[in-house]
Amino acid sequence: MDGLEESAQAAKGKLVYPFAELPQRGKSIEVAAGVHWIRMPLPYSLDHINLWALDDGDGWAVVDTGVRTEETVAVWRELFANSPDTRGLTRVFVTHMHPDRVGMAGWLTRKFGVRLWMTRSEYLMCRVMVSDTGREAPDDAIAFYRRAGWGEAAIETYRTRFGNFGKHIHPLPDSFRRLRDGEVLRIGAHDWRVVTGNGHSPEHACLHCPDLKVLISGDQILPRISSNVSVSPVEPDADPMADWLSSLAKLKREVPDDVLVLPSHNECFRGLHARIDRLQHGQERSLDRLRNTLKTPKRAVDVFTSLFARSIAESDVPLLGMATGESLACLNYLRHRGEVACDIADDGVAWYRLTSGG
Repeated sequence: MDGLEESAQAAKGKLVYPFAELPQRGKSIEVAAGVHWIRMPLPYSLDHINLWALDDGDGWAVVDTGVRTEETVAVWRELFANSPDTRGLTRVFVTHMHPDRVGMAGWLTRKFGVRLWMTRSEYLMCRVMVSDTGREAPDDAIAFYRRAGWGEAAIETYRTRFGNFGKHIHPLPDSFRRLRDGEVLRIGAHDWRVVTGNGHSPEHACLHCPDLKVLISGDQILPRISSNVSVSPVEPDADPMADWLSSLAKLKREVPDDVLVLPSHNECFRGLHARIDRLQHGQERSLDRLRNTLKTPKRAVDVFTSLFARSIAESDVPLLGMATGESLACLNYLRHRGEVACDIADDGVAWYRLTSGG
C-alpha cells in the first residue's frame, strides 16, 4: 500500500503530464521508443498499478506484474490476445516485493519459461513474508500494535487478517537473477541502469535509460501521492524515513531532470527534481508539525492529525496499519536524532515526548 493522497495543490508542483489519455483495459500506450505503458486494475481504494513492457529484441521484458487476482489474469490474457506483436516475454523485472508488483511474477515466469529479475533483499523478504501465510499473528506483532495505542477491536481484526500476504502472490520461482545498484543492463537496443533506493521497501529497484531519457521509478517517486514509509513489527526500531529521504537525494544526484518518469501509480510525468523537492519539503513540514504536537506526550495513534490530511478510523484496520507504520517512521526518525524520547507505561503503551534538546 502506498501513501495517503496529497491535496491537488500540493501534488501539482511544476509537473507536466504529457499523455492526455490512460491505457485502456487490455491495451497499452507507447510512451517512448519500445516502452509501453500498461494499466492493471487493483482491488483496493488505490485501484490501479502501472506496468511497463520494454522491447527486448526477441520479445518483451515486463517491469512489475500486478496483484494475484482472477481479474488480473483476465487482463493479462486480454493483453496477449489484443497485441499485434506475437513475440512472448523474455524476462520479468520486479521493482519490489509488494503484492501489486510481484503478485503475478510466478505465473508469468512459468507461462513463458523466463527468469525473474529482482534485488536480493526484495526477493528474500518476499519469501519470508509469504512463509507467514496461514500462521497466527505472532505475540511480538500484537505487542507492537498495543504499544502504538491500538484498541482490542483493531487488534482482533489484525489477528484475523494476519498471514494474507502470500494469498495475493503466485508462488515465486525458486531462483532469480539478482539486480545490483549501478548495474547496467542491455534491454533490446538500449542500456538501462539500476538505481536502488530504500525506505518504502528494503531494496527497491528503479531503472534509468539515458538514451531514451526515461526513469521507471516504481514507488520511489509518485506524482500525486507520497510513498508509504513504514516501521513494521519485524523491525520496530528501524529508521526507514532516513533511508527514504536519503534515497530521494540519491535519485536527484544520479538521474537528470529531463527524464520522463514512469511511476507505479497515477500518470507519467516530467519534473523529477521538482517532485523530489516537494516530497522533501512536505516531509520536513510534517516533521515540524510532529515536533509541535509532541510538546505534550502522545501515543503513535495520537499523532495522525499532525501527519495526515484525512481522518483515520480504528475500524479501517488496513488504513490504520499504514498510518501507524508511517507515524512510527516519523517518530523513530526523531528518536534516532535525539529529539524525541519514548516512555513505556505500565500497560505497555509507548508515549512519545519532545526532549529538552528537541
